[in-house]
Amino acid sequence: MSNLTQGKNELSSEQVKAAATGFVSLFSLIGIMFYGLPFFYDFWVREFGWSRVTVTSGSAFGRISAALLGFLVGWLIDRFGPRKLILMGIILGGTAFIALSMMTSLWQFYAFSLWGALGYICGGPLPNQVLTSRWFIKSRGKAMGIAYLGVGVGGVLVPQIAKWLNMHMGWHQSLMILGVLMIIIAFPVAWFAKDSPDNIVQEGTKGETKIPLGVILKSRSFYFLLIGSVCSIAAVSGTSQHLKLFFSLDLKYTQGQSANVISLVLFSSIIGRLFMGWLADRIPKKYVMVLIYSLVAASIPLLYFATTPGIIYIFAIVFGIALGGDYMIIPLMTAEIFGIRILGRVMGIILTTDVMSDALSPMLVGWLRDNSGSYFTGFAALISLAAIGTIAVLFLPGKSKLS
Repeated sequence: MSNLTQGKNELSSEQVKAAATGFVSLFSLIGIMFYGLPFFYDFWVREFGWSRVTVTSGSAFGRISAALLGFLVGWLIDRFGPRKLILMGIILGGTAFIALSMMTSLWQFYAFSLWGALGYICGGPLPNQVLTSRWFIKSRGKAMGIAYLGVGVGGVLVPQIAKWLNMHMGWHQSLMILGVLMIIIAFPVAWFAKDSPDNIVQEGTKGETKIPLGVILKSRSFYFLLIGSVCSIAAVSGTSQHLKLFFSLDLKYTQGQSANVISLVLFSSIIGRLFMGWLADRIPKKYVMVLIYSLVAASIPLLYFATTPGIIYIFAIVFGIALGGDYMIIPLMTAEIFGIRILGRVMGIILTTDVMSDALSPMLVGWLRDNSGSYFTGFAALISLAAIGTIAVLFLPGKSKLS
């Protein structure tokens, strides 16, 4: 029986390996690297005297530089398969953390941030989205949700682990240990994964017409999807990358209080990934995307009332649920509209622009905070971006390929 057409509750060993690879690589390259690194920002502000713009600019510099390779990475995935890229990304991401643990100057911060960003672009969302989409057809939403659980689990655990390591060893040793863990956890699992079922062309794309990339780039649907994802990712990234700074330096939270709220955000994201993945297999993905983006827009205003008892926990839950679905829904919607035959190249373009907004948004918020003395204007900008993203998604088609 085909790997792609087995019973509803029956998974082949190769499907399990693909899902496990997505889980552990996203655990490492997003859960630890993306959500773990901001936990160290306030230490750098205090030790090196860097501004909020500076500590967020390393990620921006690295991601923008690496994003320029997004389409090339997408082409390499379509041509040679995602597994090799994932393995390379894990090594780059882990060694970047190790290198950051030894940095003593700003130029090293930028160089090692670029190093880590290359790991993210090679082994993070893009190749894992393609890997999961190839191995799962009818239950793609659920499978993507399970793979992206790695992000939530990593995000929940890392603040607590980093808090403990920082208390006992300092931030230098903490970063080094996290870098080693990234490689030890993810590399062996990804090594045994397989790029795709042998019959992917016959069954994985049965009845699917391969749409030329040029036609896709001329369609309105592509640009509505691009605008929606760019704006929502900017809102999510600008918020999440400043939470530790906002809690620790503005609200005067202790390290433990900050870690607990951030862990609640990421724990809620686990619920969001499972629920949104389940929902995406049952109703049109367009409406799931609208729901997720609306929750992003609705949650950020709660930060204005962060000193009101209980509000910060409501924010953490609502924002976390939206965060869980935000990155995951983009490849699902892309595959729904344009198919999976050239998903790597299409997602390469979308991911490139998303990474740009992912990188620049925290810098914009940091600049507004440094110049105004509060996060009021920065949060307002993020709310506006989230609203624009929601409106753009409303113009997407359902299951039709182009419009």
